[in-house]
Amino acid sequence: MRYSRMRLSHKLVIITILTALLVGFTVLRTPKATDVAGASPADKAMEDLSRVEYPSLKDIRWHSHFIQPQESLESIFGKDWVWVARFNRIDRRHVYPGMTIKVPDRMADIQGYTPLPKLYEPARRYGKYILVDINEQWLGAYESGRLVFSAPAATGKPGTETPTGMFRIDARHLTHTSSLYKTADDEEQYPMDNALRFHIGMDNVSYWLHARDLPGRPASHGCIGLYDEEMQKRVFGTPEKPVLLDSQKLYEWAAGEEEYEDDYGDLDELEDGPVVEVRGVLPRYLDKSPS
Repeated sequence: MRYSRMRLSHKLVIITILTALLVGFTVLRTPKATDVAGASPADKAMEDLSRVEYPSLKDIRWHSHFIQPQESLESIFGKDWVWVARFNRIDRRHVYPGMTIKVPDRMADIQGYTPLPKLYEPARRYGKYILVDINEQWLGAYESGRLVFSAPAATGKPGTETPTGMFRIDARHLTHTSSLYKTADDEEQYPMDNALRFHIGMDNVSYWLHARDLPGRPASHGCIGLYDEEMQKRVFGTPEKPVLLDSQKLYEWAAGEEEYEDDYGDLDELEDGPVVEVRGVLPRYLDKSPS
């Protein structure tokens, strides 16, 4: 009898250890692009967007919020979720339990928030002018120096930074896809809807403004990405009801049919496209959250 009880106890210990290992693997593995959202230990920001420092936030009081299970931007903030998403430079697909976001102490402080100037003197002599501020991870569209709309952006990450300087939109491609990179599940080339080419490097690599995921920090291989939840729904199946469509808005404004006639979706070289200024350095990552 004693021998049998020992064997049973050993079995229970082994089962407990295997269960713990299985649970640990499930929690800690890096999620794929099509996975249900989960924390990723490979995230260089440590899933804490409160550590990403933007100069414009020094005048706005905010606090950190740790996303709990079953929480989403909509469930926490209701109709104000859009402002919080823009404030964090993040899309809904990248908000999940286990990460931390910035939340304003007063929602009114971020309604209509933009870190870019309403009037920009260098843009005054141009009909259309695009300003990209890497330090703020933000883009502004100007007409004769006046800001007509602005949006969060995701520029190149450390090691594949977006080139800075003065450029010009010289091509459009409504249905562009990356020739170099695939989606994380490796099933298809990464989509780059509403693509506007602004630079070709010495190595013949092209840099575009285009639709992409926004994880709340620099994330690209050098291009500049804007919200497009319709693209995300088509490729990743979420969100159910697309709302954020900034890449479409910029594409229509910068190179739409009103300006350049029929757009058949193919690569189309343009003349006299909007000027693009890319300025600044990557935002600083703090060792710990300031709030």
